[in-house]
Amino acid sequence: MISIKVINKGHQRLPAYATEQSAGMDLRANIDAPVTLRPMERRLIGTGLHIALPPGYEAQIRPRSGLALKHGITVLNSPGTIDADYRGEIMVLLVNLSSEDFIVNDGERIAQMVIAEYGKAGFVEVDELDDTARGEGGYGHTGVK
Repeated sequence: MISIKVINKGHQRLPAYATEQSAGMDLRANIDAPVTLRPMERRLIGTGLHIALPPGYEAQIRPRSGLALKHGITVLNSPGTIDADYRGEIMVLLVNLSSEDFIVNDGERIAQMVIAEYGKAGFVEVDELDDTARGEGGYGHTGVK
């Protein structure tokens, strides 16, 4: 487990894993008044959290399955990435894909945050790539079984 420095400028408790095997921690809305998301509307919702991730790590912001299933609420740029050098407030870009208004209340669990290690890559230009069985087969190439 890695340690992440956090400043909580909001009034919600810090994110925590719900179970021993949970991959994500719930993020809560930190807002002064309820926010109504109309159908197809998108809004940034603050969490009050500012973090300092270690180099080589990112925080992925993902939808909560219950909000998606029951209300059509999801994270628009999923997964959103919080880079290790970002120090601003963690904001969640919610979108209402349902046909009904949805009210986001203060303290509501609005997204999940997964901490992930990543590697860096560099591109090397070449004239050709090695052959594979798949080749250039793209979308739908393997068919439906």
